[in-house]
Amino acid sequence: MPVRIAGTGVHLPPEIVTNQRLAETLDTSDEWIVARTGIRERRRLAPGLATSDMCVAAARPALAATGCTALDVDAIIVATYTYDQPLPSTALIVKEALGAHRALTFDITQAACANGVQALFLGSLLLQSGAADRVLVVAADSASRVTDPEDRTTRVFFGDAAGAALLTTSTSPGAGLLGWDFGAELSYDVEIPAGGSRLPAGATTFADKRHYLKMNGRTVWDTATRCLPDSVLNAVGQAGISVDDVDHFFLHQANLNIVVAAMDKLGVPRERAPITVDRLGNTGSAGVFTVLHQSFADGSVRAGDTFVVSAIGAGFQWGTLCFRHGAS
Repeated sequence: MPVRIAGTGVHLPPEIVTNQRLAETLDTSDEWIVARTGIRERRRLAPGLATSDMCVAAARPALAATGCTALDVDAIIVATYTYDQPLPSTALIVKEALGAHRALTFDITQAACANGVQALFLGSLLLQSGAADRVLVVAADSASRVTDPEDRTTRVFFGDAAGAALLTTSTSPGAGLLGWDFGAELSYDVEIPAGGSRLPAGATTFADKRHYLKMNGRTVWDTATRCLPDSVLNAVGQAGISVDDVDHFFLHQANLNIVVAAMDKLGVPRERAPITVDRLGNTGSAGVFTVLHQSFADGSVRAGDTFVVSAIGAGFQWGTLCFRHGAS
């Protein structure tokens, strides 16, 4: 698919929450958190703001990087599992805030940390079909709103952030989306039990803290370290290349140890996978966008470079996209 990431943007809430600060209220320590996750600090969204506010703040620099305005956007896809509210659409809220009056809107919500990869794929399909010329993909999560402040198992892992990418059609021969891979295994080892039709939110679910995110860390580790490398291999194989030909690995920033394990399993130098999890934590849907933006903003990604974007989320659902970057 002749698709190009033309511009990127990121928004980070200004409040920084260090490990030392978490240790003041949780049975944990800086040493424990760093050893098991590689995380030293994370961001927290201010009270009174919502996920859509972060989306808008990330979208503006992505548009500015391409010289486009919101009126030039044909479709907006918002990827988040911490939407503003069940209804109406968070993508529609973002559209109105940006003034993107021509844009179709789509929400991708229940693949959690893999939402962003699914959104990039959907945006690529819209371009390929001719239904759109410019697609704005925004991925954001405010996990601080759905993690128990008293649960160290989840509270230390997550941070709040948003990332955006504007997709356009590539005119460079051989550039675009070269291959992809998606997979899933039904599991409840990462879940928010209450708030849906099976277990509507109410006094009992709140008392039992069932509206908070629950996570089995061991299962996440086992599944991520098995499925992420395999998915990358499948996607680059479909592209007709090998992992040695890939210049950049933009992997889900869930846990530094998972990124390291995945790169080692692939047999690729670790430095090809940029890292933001150490200072941002697991930012959910936004995770791969934070490393994508970091490398696009500093000029590391050049025309002709090949890169993969890969993530795994609750479900479990995972996916990998393999791109070759085209000239502007």
